Order: sequence, then structure tokens, then C-alpha cells
Amino acid sequence: MMGQAPSAEEMEAVARATIDRLPSQFRAHLGDVVLLVDEWADDETLAALGLEHPLDLTGLYHGQPIGEKSSLDSGALPDRIHLYRQAILSEWCETGVRLDDLIAHVTVHEIGHHFGLSDADMHALEEAVG
Repeated sequence: MMGQAPSAEEMEAVARATIDRLPSQFRAHLGDVVLLVDEWADDETLAALGLEHPLDLTGLYHGQPIGEKSSLDSGALPDRIHLYRQAILSEWCETGVRLDDLIAHVTVHEIGHHFGLSDADMHALEEAVG
């Protein structure tokens, strides 16, 4: 992806293609997770994370990791993965990493939080979809 910055819809398509390449045991547990691409993290989210600037947050997982879920959670909001378009574009410009690789990295990282994975496990999962 070069030239014009991709739209939120184009970023979502890359993120969904990344999810489609995940091993089946991961994909099987992502059916209820909502994927959202927002321009920026909102002030409330940034404050909750102790971040000063919206460009400091490229993605966020909202929900409980699978291992911590309980049947008492019914009625809770669905788990959500947020990708923040402007922060991803900023990181892309700063690092020169291929944009689709960066989107895939952020997506896998947030999915990793859904599964309660360690950073090493997330890296291995990222290699599996690469």
C-alpha cells in the first residue's frame, strides 16, 4: 500500500485478512469479537491508560481474556479490538515498515490480549500469519 493513506475500511480489510490467516484454533474463538477501526483513541481511553497523546496508541483490546471469562458475564458488551488509524499511519511514516505488515502486527497483538498470550507467544502467532 503506497501513495494515498488507506481509509478505515481498507485498514479493516487488511486486519480481517490477517485474522483469516490465523491458525484455526485461534479463529474459532474470535467469532464474537468486534473489530473496529477508529481515527483516534478517545480522551477517556487515553486517560485510563495514562497516555498523553492519541498517537501513542495504535490498538487496544477491550474485554476479558478467554481464560478469565465466566458464564456470569452474560449481558456484558462483546469483546472489541480497536485499531487507531491515525496512530498506525504515524507509526508507518516513522518506521517505514510496510503498512500491511504494521496493521497485521497491531491486529495480532490485540488478538493476543484476547487469548491472554505472552509477548513471545504473540510473536510466534505473528510469524504464523506472516
